[in-house]
Amino acid sequence: MIKVTYIEFNGTERTVQVEEGMSLMEAAVTNLVPGIDGDCGGVCACATCHVHVDPAWIDKLPTMESLEDAMLNLAEGRDALSRLACQIKAAPALDGIVVRTPIGQH
Repeated sequence: MIKVTYIEFNGTERTVQVEEGMSLMEAAVTNLVPGIDGDCGGVCACATCHVHVDPAWIDKLPTMESLEDAMLNLAEGRDALSRLACQIKAAPALDGIVVRTPIGQH
């Protein structure tokens, strides 16, 4: 199991155990983490699972694909730490990852 900490916009932290290979979006929805909608079901067709990855973890993620980059252009508040949680798969190298949810998903 991989430990993932989600920090809500208001500062509330939720740490969950995630099965290897599960997306951080699926894990958030399954564990009722507020701030992750996942409207498209995880197929990178919306930006409702936008998260800000903690700077200590951003370089440990796989390179962003062009589709994810395009979808993030729809996200309010995109920055250099923005990723779509549906595109981040839980893996041993990410054990302990911390992501922050934006004030809202649009």
